[in-house]
Amino acid sequence: MRAAGMRTGDFEIPQRASPLAPFRHATFRALWTATLASNLGGLIQAVAAGWLMTTISNSDDMVALVQAATTLPVMIFSLAAGALADSFDRRNIMLAAQILMMLVSAGLAIFAVAGMLTPWLLLAFTFFIGCGTALHNPSWQASMGDIVPREDLPGAVTLNSMSYNLMRSVGPAVGGLIVAVAGAAFAFALNAFSYIALIRALAQWKPQRTPRSLPREAFGSAISAGLRYIAMSPNLLKVLFRGFLFGLAAISVLALLPLAARDLIEGGALTYGIMLGCFGFGAIGGALLNARIRESWRNEAIVRATFLAFALSAVMLALSRDVWLSCLALLPAGACWVLTLSLFNVTVQLSTPRWVVGRALALYQTATFGGMAAGSWLWGVIADSYGVDRALMASGVVLVLGAMVGLRFALPEFGTLNLDPLDRFNEPQLQLDLKPRSGPIMIMLDYEIAQEDIPAFLTLMARRRRIRIRDGARQWSLLRDLENPRIWTESYHVPTWVEYVRHHQRRTHADAEVFDRILALHRGAQPPRVHRMIERQTVPIRDDTPLKAHPDLP
Repeated sequence: MRAAGMRTGDFEIPQRASPLAPFRHATFRALWTATLASNLGGLIQAVAAGWLMTTISNSDDMVALVQAATTLPVMIFSLAAGALADSFDRRNIMLAAQILMMLVSAGLAIFAVAGMLTPWLLLAFTFFIGCGTALHNPSWQASMGDIVPREDLPGAVTLNSMSYNLMRSVGPAVGGLIVAVAGAAFAFALNAFSYIALIRALAQWKPQRTPRSLPREAFGSAISAGLRYIAMSPNLLKVLFRGFLFGLAAISVLALLPLAARDLIEGGALTYGIMLGCFGFGAIGGALLNARIRESWRNEAIVRATFLAFALSAVMLALSRDVWLSCLALLPAGACWVLTLSLFNVTVQLSTPRWVVGRALALYQTATFGGMAAGSWLWGVIADSYGVDRALMASGVVLVLGAMVGLRFALPEFGTLNLDPLDRFNEPQLQLDLKPRSGPIMIMLDYEIAQEDIPAFLTLMARRRRIRIRDGARQWSLLRDLENPRIWTESYHVPTWVEYVRHHQRRTHADAEVFDRILALHRGAQPPRVHRMIERQTVPIRDDTPLKAHPDLP
């Protein structure tokens, strides 16, 4: 049962719910359970690929590049996948991604059985599996808001992390045992079969489709809109920056763990699997404590603590020469990993309206996985030149610096904004027969502002400008009448009439506060006058936009 929430304005902020609350929803239960099998297969494949590289290559940086080959596609393709997630059926996208990964995994197993794998070919197969992950993740994460209600969203994100880390606690040990007993080819084949359960669950899921009142946004325009929204959202930029720093530094533990197991501990594939399993056990503990920690600490305090604790774990792993001590160091590292990344993910989801959430999550993944890809290469090069222990210590220093960055770029709190669509806009009755792609359209709003209200008005208009541009406006400007200085005119452009309507449909309840405060400053007898005009860059002899047939027109 959900605790009563407190209220901020007209928006209710839910208090901590049970971490298992999302399991009340049958669709989430089915997909989450099927994901367990897929995650188990993926982790077995990761162990097999990482250990196989240590046997077919003598280069430490090639071993670290196995992790980079998995994360690099997420950095490259996530934005495009996010645009697809916001524009097309997310279930179909996830099905395509899972089938792609199943086929690539089957091909990897075949090449391994035939003894045809080279280091670069192994990286290529791993890269294509990463491409499937890049295509799947934005749709899967954006679907959480469609599968569970808002108050259960943090729990759903945490349970998704727990799903992966629950398998991480046993999958690597199982993978290490399978590689030691049956070989890497058998592990790759098992991974290919592991996708079947999730493909079946996705095929049976019948999501509720929201009817579209506007044509689908063009692919290039959708990508531009996502980039523009993030660029005009300072809080989201902070999350992306901190996510990049964490990915860059924290990936050192996962990327160098095969080398730590081989060179520092002098163990084999089973040792590596056990150590990775301890990381997963720590992550499960972090997931279970996630809700209580978020309730007690502010977001920035949590992130600083996890950066510092992960740094300590990296240093302990660098200094350890015993399996038990290394496993002990990996427990808090796993907890910090899931606490940090799930907090970033929830912050993005609760700070972004539904129309752009897939692209926002994709850009967050691009930043975080881009940091991981760069870090995997960086720490591999340092380990190859100076040793695994020094590379881990260097990453610890970067993590400490990442915690200090919070003094300047503190992570925002989430849950205080109502980002549901405002739905106040009524499309005006036009006298011209415009087509959806008619344009460009110029909008002008006239305000009458008293002299003493100008400072407050300008402050609000600065916020208004950011909201307008974020939601698709171009060439925004604020004009003042020279002959009647009380008159101020807000002006902006949109490419077409359909983009003007889309611009208004993107407005949220949180945005309405700014406009309502501006409206309160307006001193005119009538509401602000709105001029909607179509531009003509040349003067044609005949107008190509005829009047609509209307009974009141002569």
